[in-house]
Amino acid sequence: MRRFALVAALALTLAGCGNADYVKDAETEGVYVDVGNLTYQVQISRYLNPGSLDDAQYLIGAPANLDASKQIWFGVWMRVKNYSDVTATPTNVYEITDTLGKKFEPVGLPNTNVFGYHTAPLGPSQVYPPPESAAANGPIQGSLVLFKIDQSSIASRPLTLHIFQGSDEATVSLDL
Repeated sequence: MRRFALVAALALTLAGCGNADYVKDAETEGVYVDVGNLTYQVQISRYLNPGSLDDAQYLIGAPANLDASKQIWFGVWMRVKNYSDVTATPTNVYEITDTLGKKFEPVGLPNTNVFGYHTAPLGPSQVYPPPESAAANGPIQGSLVLFKIDQSSIASRPLTLHIFQGSDEATVSLDL
């Protein structure tokens, strides 16, 4: 019984200390990675089907220049938290690479797309997307960073998401 109490006390002490280690590379989605003063989490990533009623809502305002015979819409839903004591703005510099080195940058969505990722300053302890927003209350609970990627890159997995803030970078291996 005494040993259990010591283990429990030690666990509580360590939990209260916080994690001083910064994570820069995640082997899967759901892991928190640190870039600049902010922590990013990929909620989920997946293909988007414009013919699906659910997916069509995510694609409102997306450019019409997708060549469906060679390209697909690929969504990465992101959540960002500011654990620092200063206001910081989440990055909008993302890139997906495949194992052959092909690079893909996000396709911007208009501000009228309530699920789209649109950066705004976050004060200390604030979260993006904002807690009462459609993106935060939707089934995925993150904001959509939309990519147009080559269908051939699906065979060149894993895809890796790169998150840049100035000279700082983190990576997340995307599940498909």
